[in-house]
Amino acid sequence: MLANLSIQNYALIDDVSVSFSNGFTTITGETGAGKSILLGGLSMVLGKRADLSSLKNTAQKCVIEAEFDVSKYQLRPFFEENELDYEDTTILRREILPSGKSRAFVNDSPVTLDVMRALGDQLVDVHSQHQTMQLTDNDFQMKVLDALADNSENLTGYTEELEKLRTASKELQKLEDFQADADKEHDYNSFLLKELEDAKLKEGMQEELEEEYEQLSNVEQIMEQLSAGHQLLNDEQLGIVGRLTDLKRAFQGLTDFGADYKSLYDRIQSVLIETDDIASELEQMQEGVEADPERLEVVNGKLQQLYDLQKKHHTDSVTDLIVIREELAQKVDAVANIESKIKEKQQEVDTITKKVEAWAKKISEGRKAVIPKLNKRLQANLSSLGMSAATFKIEVNPSKSFKTNGKDDLVFLFSANKGSNYGELKKVASGGELSRIMLTIKSILAEYENLPTMMFDEIDTGVSGEISNRMGEIMQQMSGTMQVFSITHLPQVASKGKYQFKVYKEEGAEGTSTHIKQLTMDERIRELAEMLGGKSLSESALAHARELLQ
Repeated sequence: MLANLSIQNYALIDDVSVSFSNGFTTITGETGAGKSILLGGLSMVLGKRADLSSLKNTAQKCVIEAEFDVSKYQLRPFFEENELDYEDTTILRREILPSGKSRAFVNDSPVTLDVMRALGDQLVDVHSQHQTMQLTDNDFQMKVLDALADNSENLTGYTEELEKLRTASKELQKLEDFQADADKEHDYNSFLLKELEDAKLKEGMQEELEEEYEQLSNVEQIMEQLSAGHQLLNDEQLGIVGRLTDLKRAFQGLTDFGADYKSLYDRIQSVLIETDDIASELEQMQEGVEADPERLEVVNGKLQQLYDLQKKHHTDSVTDLIVIREELAQKVDAVANIESKIKEKQQEVDTITKKVEAWAKKISEGRKAVIPKLNKRLQANLSSLGMSAATFKIEVNPSKSFKTNGKDDLVFLFSANKGSNYGELKKVASGGELSRIMLTIKSILAEYENLPTMMFDEIDTGVSGEISNRMGEIMQQMSGTMQVFSITHLPQVASKGKYQFKVYKEEGAEGTSTHIKQLTMDERIRELAEMLGGKSLSESALAHARELLQ
């Protein structure tokens, strides 16, 4: 419930702080006194958008703070989901800075306006005159049926499956679109893939082929140089191997004369072994080198194939060609298997559709079952509000498509007078009739929705006398299970409040400002008497006011 509301520098308000209690509270005041300003301030702290026009003094910030007792309303999961500190006494604060920027806080933690609005929706139901038109909206009417049918669990299941269905349907559409586009490119991609597969690409092949090509192209030069090298190493007169052998022999006799000579001998022997090995390898290479025009042509052809592929695919490496080959393979494979994928996805869509249909059926059955009950309640309550001939025609019919709240079309028609044709509420009901119908529906909903606070803004507009007295009684009854506020001009309604507050204006040196105060019993009598008979209080008006408060 709303325990305290503090407003600073908002519209005509300089600084107001007021505490509230549970039960039924009425708020009265002359037209233009600022009752709507008070409601506007509350709406701001519940998440309504704001701008600089909200500031009374544009050089100072506006601060609106509302304190709620939420201990009985199982809101802890909401706080955990939004990573907020939970407190049984929760404080919502809104600040509008002179720069025009707005900040929102829940228990001193900064939050987005969406989070504040979502929390506000669970704390207060503000019913303004404008919102009476919600009554003519099919979504609101369906909400009433769902509340009476206790459809919350069914709606949750339906919403979850509907979201899955929409996701799967989008994926199916993408596959079908892909198939339509891919068919056009499939043949060309297959041709490109075959070219790359025929090339038998592997890492490093280009370097190997280019090396082999250079060797095959220069066989004569290689053979000539190998022969010359072999000659230098193995010539009988001047060959390096023979000369090193002589050098080794010459130093062999010196090894006994010291470590230095032994070390030098070992090094000569090592060079001789390495040189002899080189000579043997040169001889083997000579034997292995021979002209091979056919192999040269094959290698040249493979290299040319690689160069052509690189040019076609705008790259200069075999690595890139391998990547392109894999991508093409995926595209070709995707097209080749698209039929099976579409079939599989269609089966998934069909399965989910059956689940959505099952939830929608439960929702629809629940709605149909409570229609007689709702009709009976509406007619009984409206009869006590001076609409004894009012009747409703409520039907739930199957829709052709899934909606956010089920698969039903709702017919919600109204007739105010006996023998009159049924018509849509917005077309056949007057403003006063809409107000009475809305109050009746709100009172019914209050039995099914665990909402801490309900605030009515002049819902009694267009009614008077005994009807207004009955409307006050209905709000008084509602306050047995929730906190109820009513901003009213009617003394019959105002008198039903357990508490009564008055909104009034004062003019000072710095301008006009709005204030609010809780009335004592004597002040309530005087206020009600003025509402009944005007400023010039008569004894009969005072007596009537006392009677209303008894």
